[in-house]
Amino acid sequence: MAAPLIKFKTNYAVTRKIEAFYKGGKIQINSDGTYMFCTCGNKLNVLDIATGTNSHTIEQDDQEDITSFALSPDDEILVTGSRALLLKQWDWRQGKCSRTWKAIHTAPVATMTFDPTSTLLATGGCDGTIKIWDVIKQYCTHNLKGSPGVVHLVQFHPDMSRLQIFTSSMDYKIRLWDLKSSKCLFILETHFSAVTSLSFSGDGDTMISSGRDKICTVWDLKTNSPKRTVPVYESVESVIILPDSPEIIGRDDHPESLLFLTAGSKGILRVWDAASAVCVHSQTLAYINKGTPSEEANEYSITHCLLFPNLEEIATVTAEHNIVVYDLHNLKLKKQFAGYNDEVLDVKFLGPSDSHIVVATNSPQIKVFELATSDCQILYGHTETVLALDVFKRSQLFASCAKDRTIRIWRMVKSTGKVVCVAQGSGHTSGVGTISCSRMKESFLVSGSQDFTVKVWKLPESISSKQNKGGELETLQASVTEKGHEKDINSVAVSPNDKLIVSGSQDKTAKLWSSTDCSLLGVFRGHKRGIWCVQFSPVDQVVATTSADGTLKLWGVQDFSCLKTFEGHDASVLKVFFVSRGAQLLTSGSDGLLKLWTIKTNECVTTLDSHEDKVWGLHCNKEDDAIVTGSADSSIILWKDVTETELAEEQAKEEESILKQQELSNLLHEKRFLKALGFAISLDKPHTVLNVIKAILQEPNGKDDLEKNILRLRSDQKDRHMQRMGKLLQASMFIDFMWQHMRLTDLPGKDRTPETTIPTAAVEKRDVSAVQG
Repeated sequence: MAAPLIKFKTNYAVTRKIEAFYKGGKIQINSDGTYMFCTCGNKLNVLDIATGTNSHTIEQDDQEDITSFALSPDDEILVTGSRALLLKQWDWRQGKCSRTWKAIHTAPVATMTFDPTSTLLATGGCDGTIKIWDVIKQYCTHNLKGSPGVVHLVQFHPDMSRLQIFTSSMDYKIRLWDLKSSKCLFILETHFSAVTSLSFSGDGDTMISSGRDKICTVWDLKTNSPKRTVPVYESVESVIILPDSPEIIGRDDHPESLLFLTAGSKGILRVWDAASAVCVHSQTLAYINKGTPSEEANEYSITHCLLFPNLEEIATVTAEHNIVVYDLHNLKLKKQFAGYNDEVLDVKFLGPSDSHIVVATNSPQIKVFELATSDCQILYGHTETVLALDVFKRSQLFASCAKDRTIRIWRMVKSTGKVVCVAQGSGHTSGVGTISCSRMKESFLVSGSQDFTVKVWKLPESISSKQNKGGELETLQASVTEKGHEKDINSVAVSPNDKLIVSGSQDKTAKLWSSTDCSLLGVFRGHKRGIWCVQFSPVDQVVATTSADGTLKLWGVQDFSCLKTFEGHDASVLKVFFVSRGAQLLTSGSDGLLKLWTIKTNECVTTLDSHEDKVWGLHCNKEDDAIVTGSADSSIILWKDVTETELAEEQAKEEESILKQQELSNLLHEKRFLKALGFAISLDKPHTVLNVIKAILQEPNGKDDLEKNILRLRSDQKDRHMQRMGKLLQASMFIDFMWQHMRLTDLPGKDRTPETTIPTAAVEKRDVSAVQG
């Protein structure tokens, strides 16, 4: 049976980008809980909560970072403040700015909020003042002074008949202002650190404040005095009084109590009874509760919390910029979004049908994205930055390695898509920078480390037979350890038949090993700088290596000779992958470029430029028609092979051109010169137009017919032709000018003045161009 014909690829196109949409600060949702508003530098992104996609983006024209924003309760008015000391009002659904005005503050606006009626906007500035704006009549109604330092908290009383606003600044005090008299009525003092949030009861008579001094205070707003101080034993960033719904967590045992929820440095949500100051429920999170949650800020800490009242859900924002949505009935996880990925260090397709991607960022957490919904699982386990990933053949089991000197095995449960850790191994004495899984069966994996060693790890049968689905972690033991290189090992790979291992190091060499006992079979020497990546060909006995010297080399496994060298990258080549059944190569570089190479011809077929920084991650799907890349620019890009699509489009264009040429020939044969001339001009082919004109001139009254036909052309057809003539004259004028200038500078023994005049011929051509244009 003849081997199927290899179809060479010619191009890839971007189908999707997963980029940062949130880099810290406030988040807000609209009234029905369908959209989430997040700041990201000088942009405000509007996230569709159902799909996880960015539906709208609002970008400042002045490119200044957004310092604060607020959406009105009726969802109609969105206002942003920036470092340019301007306030902008937006039609956020259209992404258009409807109004801009000066903030009057002498420093940027740190916080802002709307009143319940959506008519008043309060802004708190870094200059210590609070300003109230009537957004309907468009003027400033109040200028409240007296707060020392940055005003970081402003909030209207929910009962607008009282016309009161609460603020807090750098002196840790809460000020109550009367908007009728523009005076501070009361100063509420109990906190000894920054006040982070305020929450009001439904009747408006009780307020709870939280602070980084590890306490919450319950206030009686009838007397403006503290009723109770609740020690919560953590730095609290958000406090929320829970609704009266009987289904809310903790309500069964405390049906009449005022319950409130706190979130802060411990990274867990806790529910408290305001009357008894007792914690009635504490969230259970496996990755935090392995030990006592820390009271100090860490990567698990919650920096912001938001209630979805209509959905009875709550969203939390972690220090890693992950947005996590929980059900208020049981505080169980419902959805996660990764707001910011930082530097993407590795990315791989995951799942039997490549339905997910698994991503290692500059973080101890691993992120698994479901491509259909953008839902993100955040996997906890490693304690330091995860450096590399690899997926086993069936794509439900994958491995990770990290700076914490450990490797971990993870399994995706096919029915639910949930990923759990099933095994862990340790033994390296430095960070583990690279890992590779066996290709035929889920039997072993190989790791390479900064301790210069290569380790082979055997997988227990309980993992490969799917007996372990996330219970007790299996302990992996290295079956073989070999000091492989003199410097850091940057890459390892397992051959398609699982018999060989290749390693690449910073010491400029790659080495071939036996997978059974790690015995050295040979050394590949030739790169002038460290090797970043090694890969086996899927069909030939060939190894590909990429290096910081900017080259890609192919080596024979039998005699360890260099078969080919590919030059084209202007910077380090970081990753390589075989595509087109081993006939082509994809490489990524530290310049952000991807290159597609044909091995037989040594030709760079195309260069893909969509990343802005080092492309550390590169992987191809099973169907060989899509790739995913991850970069230090914090973006993940999915690409699709568009070779056949472009070929079909090209064939369609050729067929259309042949039909048009035939139609033009028919028009000339029928001597329908006016239509032929217009048709030729519309094809944008000057030579064809010339042929039509020649055909007209060959007629007995050719000159008269030509003039008549030109006069009868539409104005747009004449303009199109004259624009092309004008551009041609301008180009010839520039060439003539450059030629004359070169002749003047080459004249020997002549005095030259620094000024250069345009030659007369050029001026004449410019005048002709101006007249004809």
